[in-house]
Amino acid sequence: MTVMAWGGVAALLIWIGLWRWHAGFWRIAPVLPEAHRADVWPAVDVIIPARNEADILPSSLPTILRQEYAGVLRVFLVDDHSDDGTADVAARLAAKCEHGDRLTVVCAADRPQGWTGKLWALWQGMQACGHSPAPLLLFTDADIAHAPSSLSRLVAQSTRGDYDLVSLMARLQASGFWSRLLVPAFVYFFAMLYPFRRVCDPRSKVAGAAGGCVLLRRQVLEEAGGLPAIAGALIDDCSLGRLIKQRGRPGGGRIWLGFTREVVSTRPCGDLGTVWRMVVRTAFVQLRHSWLLLGGTVGAMLLVFLWGPLCLLLAGPKLLLYRATPAGLTAGACGLASWLLMARTFRPMTRWYDQPWGIALLLPLAAAVYTLMTIHSALCYLRGAGGAWKGRTYGAPAHHR
Repeated sequence: MTVMAWGGVAALLIWIGLWRWHAGFWRIAPVLPEAHRADVWPAVDVIIPARNEADILPSSLPTILRQEYAGVLRVFLVDDHSDDGTADVAARLAAKCEHGDRLTVVCAADRPQGWTGKLWALWQGMQACGHSPAPLLLFTDADIAHAPSSLSRLVAQSTRGDYDLVSLMARLQASGFWSRLLVPAFVYFFAMLYPFRRVCDPRSKVAGAAGGCVLLRRQVLEEAGGLPAIAGALIDDCSLGRLIKQRGRPGGGRIWLGFTREVVSTRPCGDLGTVWRMVVRTAFVQLRHSWLLLGGTVGAMLLVFLWGPLCLLLAGPKLLLYRATPAGLTAGACGLASWLLMARTFRPMTRWYDQPWGIALLLPLAAAVYTLMTIHSALCYLRGAGGAWKGRTYGAPAHHR
């Protein structure tokens, strides 16, 4: 057989393996269950890092302040040197909002060397909790809107399963062609890297979290080394999940990662540029700044996501004209089967985001775009402009340069 045919066979076998034996990564599971009745609801300190979020806070902050939670709830919004009046907007929103007295606005101190902006803001929020901190912490981003019962359901899940960390994949905005394609694909690829079922399995070493919404036990975090242990992490959510699972308690901490419609990002992702910047910031970090891993990743993306469709497109015309060789027939058949199988695994995610079947068939296009984003991320680090976000740039560690 030809190289094209062998590649088609390999791509199909890979997709069969991913579909059947990769922990059901493509399923929308687990989903956050309803809260149970409880006699005691532990106090919770919510920490919201915010840098230049004045425009987004009106759609998110009131949803936290109005939480229908039976326990003591305090909210600390940490203004990370914003220049758009974020702190003033937060104070005005609290003054007009029911339960606005739950809010304390904290102005972050200057960020020391070795800390990323978000983790330093979270650390400042923890320090602001005072001498009587709550046993539970909720880290949530400034753009995240919460349904009234979301905190109760988070706490109930933590106590029900004796989890040290409970994290929810916030439902991102998907409007416009590119975000309708790339946002579901972003979550799909995340789940492929960190299968939720394995994240939740204490026997598995796979650890992860979704940084938009993370509830965790303060004591466990402190015993694991606290935020200073991951101070320089750009992919802070997965680093936090790994820290808790590896060092949270003797034998490893218990973490849970799932889906919900209760927690929603209010940040628009309508254009290609917005998604592009989000991915470029950390894609090369995910590869540990390794050019070898970059080459392997690009090759794997081409084989897994693009080879099958390419086989079908090249062999298809000859198949229609009954002029295909046995090798061409093999390439075309395997290409069609692998394309349909990858669309089948992508369909639950596109359905979760209320998108039509046709979007699932465009997964190869999404994969091609994400491959270009990853290459661009590496080039940014090569130029010393890696990790750019919110007006800050974080270069690669010295030993990677």
